[in-house]
Amino acid sequence: MARGSVWEIGVEDVERAGLSPGEARAFHAALRRAADAHLRKGAEAEIWRAVAEGGVLRPDHPHALHQLVYYSIYATWDTATRGPPPYWFPSPIYCKHTNIGRVLENNGFKLLGSSYRDPISSFGLFQKFSANHPEVYWSIVVKELSVIFHEAPKTILDTSDKSKHGGNWFPGAVLNIAECCLLPMHSPKRTDDSVAIVWRNEGSDDSPVNYMSLKELRNQVMIVANALDTMFRKGDAIAIDMPMTCTAVIIYFAIILAGYVVVSIADSFTANEIGTRMKISKAKGIFTQDFIVRGGRKFPLYGRVREGTPCKAIVVPVLGNDVGVQLRSHDLSWKDFISRAAGLPRPYNYSPIYLPAENVTNILFSSGTTGDPKAVPWTQLSPIRCAADSWAHIDVQSGDICCWPTNLGWVMGPVLLYSCFLTGATLALYHGSPLGHGFGKFVQDAAVTILGTVPSLVKAWKNSKCMDGLDWTKIRAFGSTGEASDKDDDLWLSSRASYKPIVECCGGTELASSYIQGSLLQPQAFGAFSTPSMSTGFVIFDEHGIPYPDDQPCVGEVGLFPVYMGATDRLLNADHKKVYFDGMPTYKGMNLRRHGDIIQRTIGGYFVVQGRADDTMNLGGIKTSSVEIERVCNRADESVMETAAVSVRSSTGGPEKLVVLAVLKDGSTKADLNLLKMKFQKAIQNNLNPLFKVSFVKVVPEFPRTASNKLLRRVLRDQLKQEISSRSKL
Repeated sequence: MARGSVWEIGVEDVERAGLSPGEARAFHAALRRAADAHLRKGAEAEIWRAVAEGGVLRPDHPHALHQLVYYSIYATWDTATRGPPPYWFPSPIYCKHTNIGRVLENNGFKLLGSSYRDPISSFGLFQKFSANHPEVYWSIVVKELSVIFHEAPKTILDTSDKSKHGGNWFPGAVLNIAECCLLPMHSPKRTDDSVAIVWRNEGSDDSPVNYMSLKELRNQVMIVANALDTMFRKGDAIAIDMPMTCTAVIIYFAIILAGYVVVSIADSFTANEIGTRMKISKAKGIFTQDFIVRGGRKFPLYGRVREGTPCKAIVVPVLGNDVGVQLRSHDLSWKDFISRAAGLPRPYNYSPIYLPAENVTNILFSSGTTGDPKAVPWTQLSPIRCAADSWAHIDVQSGDICCWPTNLGWVMGPVLLYSCFLTGATLALYHGSPLGHGFGKFVQDAAVTILGTVPSLVKAWKNSKCMDGLDWTKIRAFGSTGEASDKDDDLWLSSRASYKPIVECCGGTELASSYIQGSLLQPQAFGAFSTPSMSTGFVIFDEHGIPYPDDQPCVGEVGLFPVYMGATDRLLNADHKKVYFDGMPTYKGMNLRRHGDIIQRTIGGYFVVQGRADDTMNLGGIKTSSVEIERVCNRADESVMETAAVSVRSSTGGPEKLVVLAVLKDGSTKADLNLLKMKFQKAIQNNLNPLFKVSFVKVVPEFPRTASNKLLRRVLRDQLKQEISSRSKL
C-alpha cells in the first residue's frame, strides 16, 4: 500500500495501484514535480498539500493510488512527536469568505485588539475569547442567523440565578423558532422563491430532482398547523415516527409553529421502544407512515406504532394518496387529516404561537446507563445553538445545499433542519436508503455542497464501490458525527471531492450541538477534532479530578464549562443536576458539566475521542449502555449465567464494534459461538434496536471484578484490544 517515502514510489507502483502504463508515467512525473519542490527534511505536510491542492490526485483515480501516495508521503511522519498529520489546509484568501472569517475581518481588532492578525492565525484566540465572553459572541452570531424576536431579550446572558449552572440566556425573549425558519430574510438572503427543499424518491434516480420553494413549504406547514388545531390542545406533545421526508419536515415545523411540542422517535425502534417514549413524553398523538420503502422492499411501520401505543395515529402513505394498511377506528389517514383544514376560510394562513425562549419545542431521547432513555427537552434556544455551530464550523451559508442522511428521531434530524433554515441554505432529502448508488447520484444531481455522514455509512460506500463514476466535486465540505471515524475511510471520502475538509463533530442531544469540532480556519487531520466549538470551554482532568494544564498533551475525562448556550437545564425523567453536575470537579470556581467522554489532546492541539468514562457505548451513532445489552443477552440462552457487553475499535480507529462475553452456568468455556451470537443478535434486535450488530462472541470462565463485586468492563475492553492487536500482527 505504501512506500518508505514519496521518492520511493516508482512508475510500477502506480501501475499496480490501477493506472495504465501511459497514465502511470504521466502521474509519476507530476507527483515528482510536486515532491521535488519541497526537498527539505520534515516537509511531508507541504508535499501532501502540493499534491492534494495541485490536482495530482483526482477523484476518479483508484483508491489504491490515493492510499499509495498519502501513506508514502507521511511514512516518515512521527505522530508521537508531531501529532496527527494534516490532510487539508485553510486558504489565506478563501478564509476571509467563511462565516467566522467575515466576523473576524469586521470585528477582530475590536474584540482581540493588537493580537488580531488574520482569520487563520487568530482563530484560536477568537475561540478562547468566545468561551470567556460568550455573551459578546452570541450578540454577534444571533444577528447572522434568521432569528426574529417577537419580543426582544432584555440582555444576552444573566448569571444572577446561581441555581442555573448554565446561566439564563436571552431572558425575556419571545419568539417562534419555526416562524424564523419559514419567513423571507434580507440576511441571510432568502426570498419566497428561494429553494427550501430539493428531494428525490428512491427508484426515480434518472428523473429530475424535485424542488419546493420557501413559500410552498410555508403554505404546507400552515395547512398542517390548522389541521392540528382541530385535534389537539395547545402545549400537547405530538410524536413523529417516520423517515426524514418532505412531509416529515412539514409536520415538524407545523407542530412548533402552532405551539405544540414535537416528540422525536426514530423509525427503527421496536414497538416496545416506541411505547416507552410515548409514555415518558405523555404524547397525545403520533404521525407515522404505513410502510418504509428501502431497496424496493416495504417494511411495516404503522404496525409497530399500533402495537406500541394506543394514542391516535395520523398515517402518511409511503406511496400514492391512500394508506396501504387497515387503520384502527380512532386513527386517521393523512388525506383525512389534511381535509380537516381544507374547509377553513384561509387554510394557508396561520398566526404563529409566540412563546418565551425557554419554552420546550422538542423532546428528544438520549440513552443513559439505565433501562429508560433520558428525555431531553429542547427549548427555542437549542435550535439557535445547533444552527450557529453549523454556521461557524461547517460554514453553512445562504445558497448552500445541505444533505445529511438522518432521521428526526435522532439529534441530527433537528440539527439539520435548523442548520439549513436558520442560515438560508437549502435542505436536500433522499427519500430512500443512503447505502447505494441512487443516493450518491442524488448528491451529484442536486449539486450538494455540504454532505453530512456517519462513519459506518462511509465505510459501506467505500467497500461496495457504489459511488464510482459519480461527480461529487460540487461538495465544499463534509460533516461527520455519530461515531469515531476511520482514517482510511476518511481518506476515501475526502478524495471523492478533490480533498475537501471533513469537519468532525462530537457532542450530544443534551448540548444541542458539539463541544469539539473541526474548523475551516484550521488545518484538519483525519479522524481528529481541531478545536472546542465556538463559545465552549472545557478542561481534561485525570482520575483524581485534577485538570491538566491547558494545551498540554494528555488523556482524561472532559469537563465542560457550565455556561453553555443551548444546553439543557432539565430532564423530564431524571435529576438533571445529578446526571450532569454532581460529583464533577470544580475549575476556577465553576462546577464543571459532565459529558462522559474520555478524550486525548495530542501534540499539535488536536483531539481524539477515546471512548466513554462510564459503560455507555456508541453503536452505529446510537448511544446505548452495556447494562441494557446485558439485560437482554442474559435471557437469550439457558446456558448463560451472565454476560458482559463492551465495545472495541481497531487500531486505525473507526466505529465501535459490539463484543458480548459470556460466562456459562456449568463453568466451561466450550460453546457453539455462532449459535450464541445468533441468539444474542436476535434478542438485541427484538428488544433494543435492530441496528445494533454483534461483531463477535467470546466465552470466558469468569469476569474481572472490584472488591465490591462490580464488573470491570474496562479491563475486559483492554484485554480485547490487546488480543485484537496481537492477532493483527500475526
